[in-house]
Amino acid sequence: MIINNAGFRKLERMDLSLYVITDEKLLEGKDIYSCIEQAISGGATVIQYRAKNKSSKKMYEEAVVIKKVCRKYDIPFIVNDRIDIAIAVDADGVHLGQDDLDVEVARRILGFEKIIGLSTKKIEDVIKANSLPVDYIGFGSVFPTSTKEDAVYAGLEKLKEVMKISVQPVVAIGGINEKNLTDLLKTGCRNVAVVSAVFKDDNIKENTERLKNIMENFT
Repeated sequence: MIINNAGFRKLERMDLSLYVITDEKLLEGKDIYSCIEQAISGGATVIQYRAKNKSSKKMYEEAVVIKKVCRKYDIPFIVNDRIDIAIAVDADGVHLGQDDLDVEVARRILGFEKIIGLSTKKIEDVIKANSLPVDYIGFGSVFPTSTKEDAVYAGLEKLKEVMKISVQPVVAIGGINEKNLTDLLKTGCRNVAVVSAVFKDDNIKENTERLKNIMENFT
């Protein structure tokens, strides 16, 4: 068994606070470079590329573009699910779901210089993750969401429990927007993953800035 190595070098400089995830439907037909650049300009601290219904070739091509803009601004770039794509474009890491490749296998493949995040839906998932070689966990869905069909609604009370028991940084995900962000921050969680709240329309920079401002002004 691979032990959990907290504090990998890349994670030491990784700000998880505003974790922006792409959506293939919301970005369909748009200039991906421009969209990601706007999100970063608005305050995104991490970019994750997520695509479920595209060919490997198309995913690779898009990942190359996203990596380019992330490197320009020195923002960590994570690939969802696909370790092969992450390796092909030399991304900073991958984010895995409960049904993806086993975390310990992924760590053997990627080594300890790459970031690995893990999605969790239940308290049991979080407890198990405490002994896995992951750098952070995502937990949710904390609110109802339409961007993931299999999302399980967990709620803020469960998020509070997770904040108490997780040994890794926690990134809340699922239905988070400027209307409910303050309530989420009251749980003590300071890292949020957003999709629609950023890419819902063409005002990507402004959407991201509003979220960033709420987080920075929360007391």
